[in-house]
Amino acid sequence: MSVTEMILEKIIETSNNNITITDGEGIILYTNLDHWTVYGDDPQSYIGKSIYDLEEQGILSPSITALVLKEKKPIQIMQHTQKGKVIMSNAFPIFNEKGDIIRVISYAIDQTEISNLQDQYEQLEKKLKGYQTEVEELRGKEETLYRSKEMEHIAKTIQRLANTDATVLMLGESGVGKSMFARKLHTLSHRENEPFIEVNCSTIPQSLFESEMFGYESGSFTGAQKQGKQGLIEQARNGTLFLDEIGELPLSIQAKLLKVLQEKKFIRIGGHKERHVDFRLVTATNKNLEEMVAKGEFRLDLYYRLNVIPLHIPPLRERKEDISLLINHYMKLLNRKYETQKKLHPSVYEILLTYKWPGNVRELENLIERLILTTEDTIIRQNSLPSYALHAAEATEDDTALIEHFMIEEQDLKTVMERVEKWMIAKAYKECKSTYEMAKHLGISQPSVIRKLKKYKDSLDIK
Repeated sequence: MSVTEMILEKIIETSNNNITITDGEGIILYTNLDHWTVYGDDPQSYIGKSIYDLEEQGILSPSITALVLKEKKPIQIMQHTQKGKVIMSNAFPIFNEKGDIIRVISYAIDQTEISNLQDQYEQLEKKLKGYQTEVEELRGKEETLYRSKEMEHIAKTIQRLANTDATVLMLGESGVGKSMFARKLHTLSHRENEPFIEVNCSTIPQSLFESEMFGYESGSFTGAQKQGKQGLIEQARNGTLFLDEIGELPLSIQAKLLKVLQEKKFIRIGGHKERHVDFRLVTATNKNLEEMVAKGEFRLDLYYRLNVIPLHIPPLRERKEDISLLINHYMKLLNRKYETQKKLHPSVYEILLTYKWPGNVRELENLIERLILTTEDTIIRQNSLPSYALHAAEATEDDTALIEHFMIEEQDLKTVMERVEKWMIAKAYKECKSTYEMAKHLGISQPSVIRKLKKYKDSLDIK
């Protein structure tokens, strides 16, 4: 054995990481003591063995090295062992001058604890379903701003999660109330008297992100404060750190955030001292993180950490029964704030009820505030509404007139229903960019949309 090989073997043997190196045929050349413990087996017996044999025996399921040798590129996957463990694996090929793979280096991280946490939550949810303690009811007693079953389910879930430290991922369009629910989760928890630090990841420049999140020591860079600065993570000590728009988090910061979540410690910029920190993490996004992971824009291991308990908050247009409550709430709240007594004319109220609210609850609040501040009369009439809301109302009236025309022209119910369906499909086809968007717009499944497009293809001029 050469000196270089001896050094390499010692590095792998003493590394804190779980490492295995194979040759270009998948034969294990080097491995450290820790690597195979995550698979629940003795490492010494596998040097010289083929990863293909281990995969066939079910010890590696699947083998990441085999995937790298097949795909000829770096791979990141989740593995499941015979012992019931969940392993996050990364593997990287090394090529020779001819472009052939001569070595594959793989790393394994045990993610079983997180997987178990998800299972425990599911069991807890089943156990507590339909049951709320008297204390929870008293603590959560306040003005109810929803009638929809979806929002009621979310509110009850928030109450059940409040006194755990499980990581929650809020999903939904901008303006649906993700920030409000994050704060609700904090105020119902045992951390309610500790800091609630809200960070909008899309508003911090990438060049400043690390110093804002982790802080810095005195004199660590030009322009730094002499006494140094606490980062946002440190400010959230013993409280809740809410990272909104988590999909905007730079990849370089994603890796460092993952380390903080795993180890509960970090080092300020320019510092050497490790600082321990305890906080509850809540995140939110209006992006599809799974698609971002597939495109390499978001780390799979971080996504797995954040997605312990996902909560999807539906847009306002999908819970129309909540709109009237919200209108009344913000009229009352903002009248009190500005010491006014404005009221909505019935026709305006009707328009607001039928409007689709693309900006969700935030848009509704902003519009009510605008109407109260800009309307001189006590009664808010249609001429005070912005043009886009009026145009939406006119479109709704036109749609109603067309449906009534169908009913007058045809006496047969089946024919009327088919004409209305065809008209709605045609309208959605013009307004939406994809069949998935059409399905969401129409409230049906995507395969149903495809079938109906085929049905009406000739008469709708669909290519």
